[in-house]
Amino acid sequence: MANQLEITLTRSVIGRPQDQRATVKALGLNKIRQTVVVEDNPAIRGMANKVSHLVTIKEV
Repeated sequence: MANQLEITLTRSVIGRPQDQRATVKALGLNKIRQTVVVEDNPAIRGMANKVSHLVTIKEV
């Protein structure tokens, strides 16, 4: 089974640049404390690193 990441939105996107808002939405996150489990791949890692100040990342 492939590795997975559990990504949780911990900070608001209000007042953030549009590219960061779009990245959070592309990860499937809409509300604070919402968690998604996604496959671990370089594209998802890059997206998560771009908004690392807004989310928490946990390997599952």
